[in-house]
Amino acid sequence: MTKHLKDIAAYTGVSIKTVSNVVNGNYAHVGPETQALVLDAIQKLNYKPNMAARRLRNAQVGILAYAFPDLSNPYFSDIGHAIATIAAELQYTVLLDYTFYERDKELQILSGMSPHLLDGIILDSHALDVEDIHQIEAFVPIILLGERLFGAPFDHILIDNTEAAYTATKHLIELGKSRIAAIGVQKARSEAPSLRTQGFLRAHREANLPTDSSLIMDGGLWHRADGAEAMKKLLSRSRDEIPDAVFCFNDLMALGAMSVIAAAGYRIPEDIAVIGIDDIEDGRYATPSLSTIEPDKQQIAHLAVTMLIDRIKNRATRPPQSITVPFHLHARASTVGRQVLS
Repeated sequence: MTKHLKDIAAYTGVSIKTVSNVVNGNYAHVGPETQALVLDAIQKLNYKPNMAARRLRNAQVGILAYAFPDLSNPYFSDIGHAIATIAAELQYTVLLDYTFYERDKELQILSGMSPHLLDGIILDSHALDVEDIHQIEAFVPIILLGERLFGAPFDHILIDNTEAAYTATKHLIELGKSRIAAIGVQKARSEAPSLRTQGFLRAHREANLPTDSSLIMDGGLWHRADGAEAMKKLLSRSRDEIPDAVFCFNDLMALGAMSVIAAAGYRIPEDIAVIGIDDIEDGRYATPSLSTIEPDKQQIAHLAVTMLIDRIKNRATRPPQSITVPFHLHARASTVGRQVLS
């Protein structure tokens, strides 16, 4: 019977992560006694990594994969376009894989793709956890994007979501807004909603501004319709309970919210200001144009591609690292009025 990493972990009583580190020669965080224990178990259980698949990695094919959860969200297509452009400049082709936020599909892209079909994977995970990662054997280098899988043994590129949300909310507070709603909380799927909620609340605390938990709204799938539905609920309150500003956790929800605000006869930003995150193209051409936090998507893509290729070509010998890329506030008409645009 074929033995897997989890079998070694169960036999020795150590974590799958520790077994994975020993199997892959990453001894920095594994003591000598534990190393000996795991190596002895590997021998006794006759564990054999798939060396044939690993050797195939040396036969590079010039193809990368970008796996992401939501084809209908322009943010992911913007990242994909940037990744494909940079990869093409370096003589690589990029295949796109749509994971639907599903754990099994994310596992499949990491462990089910034959290594002779591609050289490396860029994954924006929204369903896996670190234990999942340590239970698979990935036969090609992997770069992670987004807020999930902190501590996984791969290079990781992300923005500071808490700080980004803090910046967006502080912008509204500095404009004199005092009853600010947030649209985008979720029960699961990603760490981003929680991190952005933390930034939203921190801005209120620092400004000594009370928060009303009833103004923190569910974000559903983070699509336009979810923002519109949340905004309808906010506008159904008595007039003195309606927010004077809304921070949406992405631009799609902000565009949905703006359509409802306008249809109800409220002025943006005079009555209700709106800001989002992502800086998608639709927001720049909306009426009014949408204020937003722009993650540096070009830098995300550049780092993802170049770091992955360095791993593929064995030019990177350092341990995996997490890199936080910058973001930028674009204060446009939906918060500062039509006379001041950026």
